[in-house]
Amino acid sequence: MPGIENGPVLIGLVAVLGYLLGSVPFGLVIARLFGLGDLRQIGSGNIGATNVLRTGNKPAALATLLLDSGKGAIAVLIARHFLGETAAQVAGGAAFLGHLYPIWLGFKGGKGVATFLGTMLALAWPVGIAACLVWLATAFVSRISSLSALVAAAATVPLAYFLDHRDLMLLAAGLAVLIFWRHRQNIQRLATGSEPRIGKKG
Repeated sequence: MPGIENGPVLIGLVAVLGYLLGSVPFGLVIARLFGLGDLRQIGSGNIGATNVLRTGNKPAALATLLLDSGKGAIAVLIARHFLGETAAQVAGGAAFLGHLYPIWLGFKGGKGVATFLGTMLALAWPVGIAACLVWLATAFVSRISSLSALVAAAATVPLAYFLDHRDLMLLAAGLAVLIFWRHRQNIQRLATGSEPRIGKKG
């Protein structure tokens, strides 16, 4: 469908729908379904999979991880199918923003790591897989989720360059900056050596 992906009205609609999909707080939903209470009152208060894991419920954490990453990927795939690659990037970026600043929670959301990785996997699977491997390797060595997220986010821009997906570099850089911003308190704790390890209960 030539030219449609550049239509400002359609792109705006894609952005709104992507944002609304990204705004669904799956961590809160899963925590309630598993009887874990209000996730915002547990551990770090974050609505992502890492904080769900702090409850000790690994199935709930896995479900949150899959759903949070899935909403970024689904937004990308639907937009790409109907409108092309530009719309796919817009949808993925909007879903990421929705997770960070969900309208349903007064714009107080998660840190976006799972949604970021899901978005990258759908936009360019070699880049997404490489970013996931960077996360896993850093987590294996450090056992610190936030450090793994920061390293993976920072690595995604050069990964996009070297894996020949340079059209993703600007989006990846923007999302990485937001991930660093959302992790600013974690960065302070990393500097003082007080950041909790993966799996530590809140």
